[in-house]
Amino acid sequence: MKKLLLLVALLTGLISNSYAATPTTSPYQVIEVTGNKLFARIANNQDSLNKFPELMREIVEEELMPSIDYQYAAFKILGKHLRKSTKAQRAKFVTAMRAYLVRTYASALAQYHQQKVLFEPGVKLKPKAKSASVDVKIVDAGKPDIKITFQMRKNKKLQQWKAYDMIVEGISLISSKQAEFNRKISDLGIDQVTLELASIAK
Repeated sequence: MKKLLLLVALLTGLISNSYAATPTTSPYQVIEVTGNKLFARIANNQDSLNKFPELMREIVEEELMPSIDYQYAAFKILGKHLRKSTKAQRAKFVTAMRAYLVRTYASALAQYHQQKVLFEPGVKLKPKAKSASVDVKIVDAGKPDIKITFQMRKNKKLQQWKAYDMIVEGISLISSKQAEFNRKISDLGIDQVTLELASIAK
């Protein structure tokens, strides 16, 4: 799980606020350009991060979260419980899930040691494409290459590509979290699970 979280953070971190600047850019170009920017910022702030680890959360907030479709991801994780929940319950769950993701990404990104990231060439998308899969390869000296696939969707209203899931070594982050939280919600209820999420994220 620790390895999965590290890879999730490394690769999710490739997506940042360049979406807002170039909303019609292909998801492949966005990942490559913004990925380089994010990891350059982390590398340039190593001294500060060593002294103030909480700075990583700030970096995640500023560079990552604006381009993660965390509401869509939260709704996918709720699965069968989505329709049974109230609007207020969904809103609280999304807020707690967002905070949980910030904490998770910040913690995992702290383990980043400048591994090499290779961006696979993307296929040409249809003009009205609403989703895309983007392949990226992690190369770490002395270790097998790891392929990750981003699942992305285009926000029709904002015309922005955002990531909501990724598949690492055949494991979908959304599917694994859906299985974990669905069991808890069935046993404890959505309100209790939301409180636990919020507590973990502190």
